[in-house]
Amino acid sequence: PSIASPSMRVLLLGATGTIGLATARSLIRSGHDLVCFVRPRQDVKGGGSENQVTSALKGATIRYGDLTDPVSIARDGFANESFDAVISCMASRTGSPRDAWRIDYQAHMDALEAAQAHGVKHFVLLSAICVQKPMLAFQHAKLAFEKALIASGLTYSIVRPTAFFKSLSGQLERVKKGKPFLIFGDGKLTACKPISDEDLGDFIAGCLINQSRHNQILPIGGPGPAITPRQQGEYLFHLLGKEPRFKSVPVGFLDVIIGVLNLVGKLVPVVADKAELARIGRYYATESMLVWNAQTNRYDAELTPSHGTQTLFASYEMWMNGQDVPDLGEHAVF
Repeated sequence: PSIASPSMRVLLLGATGTIGLATARSLIRSGHDLVCFVRPRQDVKGGGSENQVTSALKGATIRYGDLTDPVSIARDGFANESFDAVISCMASRTGSPRDAWRIDYQAHMDALEAAQAHGVKHFVLLSAICVQKPMLAFQHAKLAFEKALIASGLTYSIVRPTAFFKSLSGQLERVKKGKPFLIFGDGKLTACKPISDEDLGDFIAGCLINQSRHNQILPIGGPGPAITPRQQGEYLFHLLGKEPRFKSVPVGFLDVIIGVLNLVGKLVPVVADKAELARIGRYYATESMLVWNAQTNRYDAELTPSHGTQTLFASYEMWMNGQDVPDLGEHAVF
C-alpha cells in the first residue's frame, strides 16, 4: 500500500480532456480536495453533457467559466480561495497558430498569474515531448510558457509525455475492414513509448507528493520497449489472424501537400490552418516521440523514462474485442 499522502487543495484546468479526466480520477483516489475549472459544455453530443462531466468527476467540485478570460479564471476558478497546487492539462485543440498562442501560452500565463496572486506554491504542467525539437506553432507556444513557469519562482513540474494510446488507435477500423495499415516510408522512421491515460494521470497526480519530480522537466513514456508504426500495424493484423498489409506513403507526398496549402493559405486564411495541420502530420510522421539525445544526435529509447503498467498492445487486444474503444473526436487526424 502507498504511504498515505497529505491531502492537498488542487485546482485542475482542462479536466474534461482524456488526460484531464484520468488525472482528476487519480487525484480523487489519492484523497486530494479537487476543484475542476471547466468550460460550460453546451456543445457535446447527446445533450447530457453537463451530467457526463459531473458523473466523470464525481468527488470533485466543478466550477464553470472561461479559461481564455483572466477575470473569469480568478473570479470563477480561484474564487478568492487558497490552493496548494494548480495542475493544467489544458491544450489547444487544433494546434493552429492562433489557437496555440491563445491556449497553450496566453491562457496558461493568465492561470499562472492568478496562481501567484492566490499564493499557490506548485504548478504542474502537462506539456509534450515534441517540444524538444520545436518546428510548429503549438510547440513554440508550449515552450514559451514552460520558460515563463520555470522563471516564475513557483515549484514547477513540467510533464512531457510521449505518444498517447488514443493517437495510435486511428487505424483500428481500417484494419478491421480489411484495408492496409498506412505507414510513412518503411514504417520504421519513428518510434515511441506510448503511455495510457490512466498511467499518465497517475504520474501527473504523483508530481504533487513526489519531491524528485519538483522543479523538473519530466519526459515520460509507458512500459516496455519503443515501438514503430510498422510494429503497431503488424500487431493489429496478428490479432485479426491475418497477413500484415501495409500501404506506404512517401514523406515527399506530405511536402507537396504542405507546399500547395502554403501557397493557397497566403490568399485564403482558413487554408493556412490546414497547412499547419499538414505540417503537424509531417512532424509526427518523421520525428520519434522519445527523448532526444544531444550527445548522439538521435532519439533514444533508453533515455526515455517509463511509468505505469498498461501497454498499447494490451489495449489493442481489448479494443479489437470491442471493449472501451477510444472516441477519437478531433484527434482522428493523428
